Amino acid sequence: MSPTVRAKRATFKALHLEGCFFLPNPWDVGSAVMLQGLGFKALATTSSGHAWSLGRPDGTTPRAILLEHLRAVVAATDLPVNADFESGFADSPAGVAESVRMAIDTGVAGLSIEDSTGMPEQPIRSLDDAVARLRAARAAIDDAGADTLLVGRAENFFADRPDLDDTIARLEAYSDAGADCLYAPGLKKRDHIEAVVRAVAPKPVNLLVGSASEFTLADIAAMGVRRVSVGGALARAAWGAFLRAARGLAQDGRFDGFRGAASGDELNAFFADAAAPSDPPTTSTPGATASSPARGNTAQ
Repeated sequence: MSPTVRAKRATFKALHLEGCFFLPNPWDVGSAVMLQGLGFKALATTSSGHAWSLGRPDGTTPRAILLEHLRAVVAATDLPVNADFESGFADSPAGVAESVRMAIDTGVAGLSIEDSTGMPEQPIRSLDDAVARLRAARAAIDDAGADTLLVGRAENFFADRPDLDDTIARLEAYSDAGADCLYAPGLKKRDHIEAVVRAVAPKPVNLLVGSASEFTLADIAAMGVRRVSVGGALARAAWGAFLRAARGLAQDGRFDGFRGAASGDELNAFFADAAAPSDPPTTSTPGATASSPARGNTAQ
């Protein structure tokens, strides 16, 4: 039996109490199911990875489409899912609260609210505005039962404002406003990471590692970080392999880019095992049976 939403949320909160865990970021249902199969304990969506899968740049996905994405990912996996909820899809704190209520209804176990504006001329919100939005999100969560984890994000380093002191001041303010977990994407230096962990302790810190790093999970755990996400990195890795193969076809007329690809048999076997018992049977073409693919072995 699949765990209830309440059970997923309880599991997610328990993960934040000790140790350090990976929080990988699927961009669609298939990647979410695969990550569960690989043994991860929880997942987080990625706004960039999801947007690219829709042919959109990051930050342009409408709220309604994102909410459907959250529902689909939550329904597809037994793992707790943390929503990359961008800046709350609203201009006002009241609008953020409304959006958060909608996100909670999808069954997510946690969600993040960032302080970015999306405007190059003023990429970071004023502290007062950002705090008001976090408080509104906190109130919406409390009204809904208080079991959804709230993540406060300070976007300084992502927005080319690498001011550690302001980042820490913002994270402390977001903690005071009710954030359960704190997150400053873009931190890469050990002393910066450790300073953030110290400043918001005992609350947990999320670290983004979105590119090759000298740090291992054990190294990051030793810094006091509780969870490690990868943002759009897995989606970018998949796009990188796709582009290498496609450019080989388009530019060189070669098929070398298919080297190292997962086999169709491997993927079909995995997803067959992962499919829920309640899934409807696949419609077959005439003459094909459920155990005999209609198109033979072309998926390899």
